[in-house]
Amino acid sequence: MNDTNTPAGWKGNAASRELFNRALKVIPTGIPGHQGPVESQFIPISSYPFYVDRAKDSYFWDLDGNRYIDYMCAYGPNVLGYNNPVVDAAVDEQRRKGDCMALPSARQVELAELLCETIEIADWAFFAKNGGDVTSLAVMVSRAATGRKKIVLVRGGYHGVAPWTQKVGKAGITPEDVANNLYVDWNNFEQFEQLVRDNPGQIAMFIATPYHHPVFVDNELPADGYWQKVQKLCNDNGIVLVVDDIRCGFRLSLEGSAHYFGFKPDLACYCKALANGQSISALVGTNALRNAVSDVFYTGSYWTSSAAMAGAIATIRELKRLDGANLMLAKGKMLTDGMVAAAADVGLNLKVSGVPSMFYMRITNDDSLAMSQEFCAETAMRGVFFVSHHNHFTNCSLTDADIGQTIQVAHEAFKVVAARHL
Repeated sequence: MNDTNTPAGWKGNAASRELFNRALKVIPTGIPGHQGPVESQFIPISSYPFYVDRAKDSYFWDLDGNRYIDYMCAYGPNVLGYNNPVVDAAVDEQRRKGDCMALPSARQVELAELLCETIEIADWAFFAKNGGDVTSLAVMVSRAATGRKKIVLVRGGYHGVAPWTQKVGKAGITPEDVANNLYVDWNNFEQFEQLVRDNPGQIAMFIATPYHHPVFVDNELPADGYWQKVQKLCNDNGIVLVVDDIRCGFRLSLEGSAHYFGFKPDLACYCKALANGQSISALVGTNALRNAVSDVFYTGSYWTSSAAMAGAIATIRELKRLDGANLMLAKGKMLTDGMVAAAADVGLNLKVSGVPSMFYMRITNDDSLAMSQEFCAETAMRGVFFVSHHNHFTNCSLTDADIGQTIQVAHEAFKVVAARHL
């Protein structure tokens, strides 16, 4: 990065770097996983913060005092705004009464009732903590219900980090971990149909996200009739249809992303936006699978914690009050339309894919993500937090002023990128 392009007001990231150097001594890779500088594609690292000091509404502040309009939303959980007062009050009230206790509280029943009232296909709900907890439970339930082993996944789909979700060649993954996995391309119904013919009576489950949102590539919506054909094929062949709604959930429709796209799965997995940052996940399903989920032994030390359940109840009620899904879709369209126009103004083409409330974007003027990475670095130094590899999120606290500022910052960043390359 050319230091002469460093914008006024950028305070640098010295405090973040100092803490990261300390972390490297005691934490493998310093920041493990998808929020670390390697996985998050922080290139160059001198342009980005590594740690957050505090957060409120659509903003976070780093250790050096820089404020960012945040379009990662904690990779999805921030749906109402950081430190939403309604959710925080519900969490605090329950925590004073008791959180992790010897028995569940009434909040567990109340939350299950609310999910069954809200999500179209939900006749029951099972709670855990992380998204991967409930995608793995979906596998077990599907196998318990069908007595079959094989599962079908979409290539490039993400369902967590359990061994069954990964590929041979990744550290710690053995061929046995994925021996019963079958793969199809997104939107390719004929491939799935062929797998069913080739594996008669052997497939327990088909799992996919509501639309295809892998990292590093354009997101893809379902083709017309795709989900309806998949649903019928599953129903006709006794295959459990599972929607991983962990990332999309409540940003397309409060009734479920499957409702948004017009089909009915047997199971649906929820996590990120479920409780506005409180740690909780849920598997919901139809009555036909009630006995199967009851038969599976699956539990955790903190899975009945009441504070997160109180937070989830408050979050869903607030989303209903605000018509949150439609609000976020509208905010996302205003934002992405403005950024596309800002890019075009300086001769760049910004391609936006997915849905506006959870969009992916890249500059198409080169065949790599290099220009997109430069753009994200430039916006970071101007107080807008994007990443180049992952889809982005809107939340209900995002204001028109935030969007206007973001478009202005994007225009400045596009000008810098265009000056280097065009």
